[in-house]
Amino acid sequence: MLLDIDYILLGMPGIALSLWAQWRIVSACSAASRLPAASGLTGAEAAQRLMQASGVDPVEITPAAGQLSNHYDPSRKVLRLSRRVHAGRSLAALGIAAHEAGHAIQHASRYPGLIVRNAVVPMANLGSIACWLLILAGLFLGMFRLIIWGLALFSLIVVLQLINVPIEFDASRRARQTLLATGLMTQEEDAVVGRVMNAAAWTYVAAVFTSVMSPLCGLFPFRLLFEFGEHLPTPPNKGKGTGISRGPTRIDADQKES
Repeated sequence: MLLDIDYILLGMPGIALSLWAQWRIVSACSAASRLPAASGLTGAEAAQRLMQASGVDPVEITPAAGQLSNHYDPSRKVLRLSRRVHAGRSLAALGIAAHEAGHAIQHASRYPGLIVRNAVVPMANLGSIACWLLILAGLFLGMFRLIIWGLALFSLIVVLQLINVPIEFDASRRARQTLLATGLMTQEEDAVVGRVMNAAAWTYVAAVFTSVMSPLCGLFPFRLLFEFGEHLPTPPNKGKGTGISRGPTRIDADQKES
């Protein structure tokens, strides 16, 4: 069967979860972006005060191009915020900036999860390429052992990616506690900011779940290729008769004369 419904059903949970996570973050940020923060601070100012209150060493805060460019770089101690978050004074800007500042607080307190993630990210990036090379090599060479090694390596990468989930939730927890303790956020605002942070964390859960489904769904085109090859007509074997009479040859005529 060239189109196996199992492959479609296998990919649907990951796609559905990813779409749901994206819808949740978009709707939460859209609602929070219309509400101004009571503190009147921009995202950059709130992140700076948050880190100062937590005793974090000076961290450079810079605006970055793009909407999904918010992140903390622990190697350079730089907090990069999109321009909308950097200069924004809404609860959405406050929540996103505070969440990224939470990673800086983790770094300053030597949070074990963040240390492990910083160590394994380079290996995971290389492993994500190597696992596909092993799987494709096993498919084309007909070596099942290479496919098993590739899937085993991919499973290890998924486990490493799971580290991101508790790290993101912990950064949001630290940020919300410090925002409330410093008075930068009211109790009423906490519910809105919390929805923004939780929605952002769920995008990591969806990414991990989708990555688990991707190798199996990614093998679908190769299965189509192999099954299509089985339906092609087999060329005639030159070593056997083809049923076509070619008539007597010159050698046969010479043999009859002799």
